Amino acid sequence: MPIRVTLDEVITRKGIKARELAARVGISETQLSLFRSGKVKGIRFRTLAKMCAALECKPGDLLDYQFDAGDLADVPPDDEEG
Repeated sequence: MPIRVTLDEVITRKGIKARELAARVGISETQLSLFRSGKVKGIRFRTLAKMCAALECKPGDLLDYQFDAGDLADVPPDDEEG
């Protein structure tokens, strides 16, 4: 998958424990772990905003994108976001 979660790098750089971040954001440690590992299909903008506030960062600090030409392929109408 071309989207990579870089949350661990930010957590390390900020010197915060994942347990503390989960408590500040109001999510379970399991939910945070799933996000950190990239095993979620999505995240609510509100949760992302809380993470950014707690870590004093921007969403782009938590996610990275590796270009994949396949991402430009036609998407069936039911799968389009919008």
